[in-house]
Parts: sequence; C-alpha cells; structure tokens
Amino acid sequence: MDRTQLRFVINDQQKTFESENPFVKREALSELDKLMKLKMPVVITGVRRSGKSFIMKQFKDSLNLTPKQFLYIDFNDERLSGFKVTDFQLILDFLVENDYEKKCLLFLDEIQEVELWEKWINRIKTQFRIIITGSNSKLLSAEISSTLTGRSLSINMMPFSFIEFLKAKKIEYMNYDSNFETKAKLISYFSKYFIEGGFPAYVLEENEVILRELYENILYRDIIKRFGKNEKQLRELSTFFLSNPTNKFSFRGISDLIGTKNRVLVKSFVLSFEKSLTFFFLPKFDYSIRKQIQNPQKVYCIDNGFLSKLGFRFSDNEGKLLENLVAIELKRRSQNTYYFNDAHECDFVIKEGNKIVKAIQVTTKISKENEEREIKGLLEAMNKFNLKEGLILTTDQEEERKQENKKIILKPVWKWLLEKEK
Repeated sequence: MDRTQLRFVINDQQKTFESENPFVKREALSELDKLMKLKMPVVITGVRRSGKSFIMKQFKDSLNLTPKQFLYIDFNDERLSGFKVTDFQLILDFLVENDYEKKCLLFLDEIQEVELWEKWINRIKTQFRIIITGSNSKLLSAEISSTLTGRSLSINMMPFSFIEFLKAKKIEYMNYDSNFETKAKLISYFSKYFIEGGFPAYVLEENEVILRELYENILYRDIIKRFGKNEKQLRELSTFFLSNPTNKFSFRGISDLIGTKNRVLVKSFVLSFEKSLTFFFLPKFDYSIRKQIQNPQKVYCIDNGFLSKLGFRFSDNEGKLLENLVAIELKRRSQNTYYFNDAHECDFVIKEGNKIVKAIQVTTKISKENEEREIKGLLEAMNKFNLKEGLILTTDQEEERKQENKKIILKPVWKWLLEKEK
C-alpha cells in the first residue's frame, strides 16, 4: 500500500476516533480493564455495529492517554481495501517516525478484513498493548488461539442490554419497587426494547432504515461474499432464520428448504450465519455429545429488532420474541445453555461444570390454556436434574407456587433483566 496514503488515512482516523463521544458506558468496560492488566492481546468480537469501537474509545478515555500513547486504525475503511499483511510494517514505521511511545496501546478495529493479520499480532504482541476487534467468530477460533500461542483474551460485545438501553434513554431504573411512576415507566420502555432491540445506532436514531441496512451489510459482507454463486440459497436461509426464531431445525430440513443435497455445503451455510454473530444455535441437552450433535438445534437471533422489523409481525409472535430476548440475555451472561426435550419441553437448562443447575421456561402468560404444558415441561426438567427450584419468565406475572414439593417462581422478564445490577 502507498505509504503516503496510509499516513493520511491513519491521521484522519485518529481525528475521528478522538471526536467520538459514546453516549452509554458499556457494562463490558470493567471486564476490558481487568483483562488489559494481564498484559496480553485482548480480542473484542461481536456482530457489526454492536459498539466495539465505542468501548475502545471509552477505554482510551478512562486511561487519559496522550496522542502519542495510542494508535487507532479501522481496517473496515474502504481506503484501506488494498491493505495486505506486508503493509503492517508501514504501521510500525509510522509509530517510530512520529515518536510514539514504545509500549503504546494499539486499537485495531475490524482487523479480520486483512488476511493473515494474526501472524503480525503474534510477532508484535510483546512490544505493545493490543486491543483487537472483529465482526466474525473466526477471531475466537482454535486456529487463532494456536497462532497467538494461547496468549490472548476475549470479550464478546452484544447490542445494548436492557440496563444499557435505559441508560441511553436516561430512564431511572433503581428503586422501582417503592416508586410506582418509575415502575410504570420501566414497563413502558421494556415494551419498546422488547420489540426494537438494542443496537446502539438504532436506539439513538430510532430509524428502521438503520436496522435494514445493517442486516443487509452483514448478510452480504459476512455471508454471501464468501459463497458468491449461492446468493439465492443464502437469502432463502436468511429469511427462514429471521421468520422462525426459537424453532428447531436440522441440516436435512435446511437441505430440503434451499434445494440442495450437499450436506457439507448446507453445514457451511449455517456456520456462516453463526460466524457472522447474527444468529446463534442451542443444542438439545444430552449427556451424550454424539446425540447432542445429531439432534435438531434451536435458532435465535442476536437482536429482537432484526426479527420485529425484518422477520415477522410482532402481534402474531410475541411469545417467540420473549423467548428470543431471554436467550440473548443468557448468552450475554455467558451461560452454558441448552434446551431440554423429553416427553415435554423446557426452553432453557443451564449447565455449570457437569451439572444442570437451572431450568427456565418462557411464556407471555400462564393461562388455563397453556398452564399444564408449560408447568409439565419445567417440572420434567427439574425432576430429571434434581432441581428444587424452577423459573418461569413471563410478560408481567409474578408469584411463587409449590408443586410436587418444588418451588416454581413466576417473574416478569423486565425484572429479571434488571437483576444483574440490582
């Protein structure tokens, strides 16, 4: 790459980075601070536009770094489209020529855009403090860990949590039990978050076009671009995932859906959606790993906004959106999550070590029509794993029940989402 052009782009990006003013302090900031103290490269991964660049700016500001103590580069900039692994040396030259501190902090944004980037990081990782971001789960793969000789740490950034959403909207959320007005406002804003999701740009602008353009960008750049001639099949699969969150799927079913008998190709298609970090999949719990792999998986989307704005009518799918929202939060909390299905189904079981320690059922409301089904699914999981307590998350019901000598707690999802900080 031309040295003069690279200099211009770096200087321009530095100015832009300095001018950014993130409007919500991210919950992951404290985790990033802890990891950086271990003096290893930190990889921040997450779906596009989830706030990875902003958390780097927040971290930089928290350290009060001078201009010569850090360097920010965004490899997603089209002006760096010709950047190759051999051009990384030009960055090191830039640091020396401009008198940057020797142990300066490198912020390397969307670095997956450059082939073989990990080899360069492996070479310089002891010379600099390094924070890397990327919008592809490849950044967390075993191959990357191996290349970096195991000496890297990771954080998964997601769209705003409900607490971060409330902070963005400047809504008070503490002490709601003693303040009716606060509680009413929380419930109202939960209804908004529940439908629209938490992508920072959308939360700020509330423009549906933002979500549509973001999803199309992810679909094309992170998925379709990798397969080229299979665009029609990939768009069909995208429509299926957007329209069927919380549903089970098998590779055989996907093969029939998109009209191909090539199972290897089908698995590659599904994996590409997972690697884009836009969808994630939960296996059925089984003590046999082989059976877990053979059983259908359930699909979830990383943000409810994609589903309600691009996938289906909210009024017909409130239950699916609620379950999807709970799945997102369990992922945010780094829970090892499965679904359970025997004679009846339980939406989520949580594994710690070798044991299932929690069972969670999700439904908009426990009513006469669904009570037997929902309770039986939860109790079956509780009995299977010898749990004394189970949780049913609903839209607004709150009570405790005793059934078969076990405690069943009904709780509103919005209240459960606030429990982390309360």
